[in-house]
Amino acid sequence: MIEEFDLASRDEPFDPFGVMLFKALQVIAFLFFITLLMVAPDAKSGKIDTKAEFLITMSWPDNHPDDIDLFVQDPLGHIVFYRRREAGFMVLDRDDRGGANDFILVGDTKVDSPIRQEIVSIRGIVAGEYTVNVYHFTATSGRPVPVSVKVERLNPTVQVVHYDTIELNESGEEKTAVRFTMDSGGKVTDVNREQKSLLRTLSTFNGSAWTGIGIGK
Repeated sequence: MIEEFDLASRDEPFDPFGVMLFKALQVIAFLFFITLLMVAPDAKSGKIDTKAEFLITMSWPDNHPDDIDLFVQDPLGHIVFYRRREAGFMVLDRDDRGGANDFILVGDTKVDSPIRQEIVSIRGIVAGEYTVNVYHFTATSGRPVPVSVKVERLNPTVQVVHYDTIELNESGEEKTAVRFTMDSGGKVTDVNREQKSLLRTLSTFNGSAWTGIGIGK
């Protein structure tokens, strides 16, 4: 009763050339796939490794209208902040302007972001002291603002080096949140809160790297 399924007759002539051609195409397709896998790593060789060694996070209450800014100085004197987002191994990954134009894009739509947070990553080890300052750029609420600063060492495992909350009270106020020292292996050897003004450093430094850079937004 197999004839009811209209299958090809077993007596149909065998075409060895067609079978060989089909097998050859399979082999070519397989070799092409292997070639793509081998080429892919080379195509990525120019990619920048963004692995961070340290992460510095500053945050203040969600939906707060005030604009708070994070300043970080490395042992070589580089200072990263909203006007210089990359300096040395440091990168300001997020600049938050408080209630002024703080949004995220969802597709083509702007959505107000409630999160108040600035983040600086340190992507290489430079031995010496780092200074982390917070600056009250715009005060609109008329009340003290609690600002939390956390410093984390990320490698080989995540370790909180410092965490504390300080208060800012008025526009133009600058405070040192923490100063920490690391050795050549990235181990933190000292942590203190001795005050140091990075705004004063910026205003008095005459090096060509800072020419024309002010603190206004």
